[in-house]
Amino acid sequence: MSLQESNFNKKVMLGGGLIIAAAILWPTNNESMPQRIPIDLDIETLIAQLKPTTQTENIITRPGFIHKITSGDTLSGLFMQASVDQQTMYRVLEADLNVLALDTLKPGNQIKFWLDDKGELEKLELYFSAAHQVVFTRFDDGSFNVDDINIEGIWRNRSVSGEIHGSFYVSAKKIGLNAGEIQRIESLLKEKLNFARDLRAGDRFSVLMNDQFIDGTATGVSDILGITIHRGRSDITAFQNSDGNFYDDQGRSLSRAFQRIPLLKNYRISSRFNRHRHHPVTGRTSPHNGTDFATPIGTKVIAPGDGIVTLVTNHRYAGKYVVIQHGNKYRTRYLHLSKALVHKGQRVTRGQVIALSGNTGRITGPHLHYEFHVNGRPVNPMTANIPMSSKLSKKQMDEFEQLVKVRKMMMGQV
Repeated sequence: MSLQESNFNKKVMLGGGLIIAAAILWPTNNESMPQRIPIDLDIETLIAQLKPTTQTENIITRPGFIHKITSGDTLSGLFMQASVDQQTMYRVLEADLNVLALDTLKPGNQIKFWLDDKGELEKLELYFSAAHQVVFTRFDDGSFNVDDINIEGIWRNRSVSGEIHGSFYVSAKKIGLNAGEIQRIESLLKEKLNFARDLRAGDRFSVLMNDQFIDGTATGVSDILGITIHRGRSDITAFQNSDGNFYDDQGRSLSRAFQRIPLLKNYRISSRFNRHRHHPVTGRTSPHNGTDFATPIGTKVIAPGDGIVTLVTNHRYAGKYVVIQHGNKYRTRYLHLSKALVHKGQRVTRGQVIALSGNTGRITGPHLHYEFHVNGRPVNPMTANIPMSSKLSKKQMDEFEQLVKVRKMMMGQV
């Protein structure tokens, strides 16, 4: 570059700088800085856009098919509406063997399907509530992983009280208890009180509830912590202990304790509970959420505790199976049965024969797969700390008395 050209470029740069400086310093009618306009940013979408992609990578930001479950819906019908083939549905069902969530969909729940640009199912979400979702995601080989998501949220106490005028049900509804909560109270105290015959107008009752909230909104999930019914000179009480079981204020259990196994005698354990089981073929972590007993076909299966049958169904991989709810905290499952001897909604007692073991579903030989769930999560039924006694020990009673004292104060009774 010549000296003349260099001097020319310097002059151009100097002139440009003077013009910019003049523009900055030039007075305007608006002396204040302009206000920022707030904009809602979709951070996840921005990150997805910034993330380097390949031609084979598909980013799906929203479901292709959303449906709120209504009465009469079938699983095959839902997959058909979402344009997902039957073989894919079977692979989802296979993954669901560890959770069995698809069998528990009820009207009002929501199901969402994410499809890739080839029309293949990439992700499936079951939305039961703000506190509980189940998500299936596809592996590269076409099989699916399942995540059972339970959000603890924040729990808040709520004390309500009222008087009997008419039936207990009507009186409890007036103070804000729902039908499920009232049924739970009646079930807890059924051995101590005939609600249709023993209550009189003017009898008083108090209930301490514990309600779940997520992001400040009630989920509709609640638990009962304490009940007191004043009848003349006597009180009927029930308080939930730290073990999840209910006792009166003297420490006597309101329901019979559990027995460890759901069989009349001991059988060899062929596969133990293992939350982190390593699958020998896929190499993935595939939890075994129950305990398998090597029972011959037709072996009697019994309820390990009092409860209500919530499901009797047949599954492509789990076979015939039964689910029993034992109060709010405990649930048990019995898979691969040859025959169920109970029906949905039936009350059962500890030791009652509920089914016969079998060889149904996808298994290599006859056995009973038994699951024990605490607060919605599977635990090892052979080692879990479950109520095994109908009376609290001296040490347990000391702690329970303090708990009852606090809860009575919260209920305005001390």
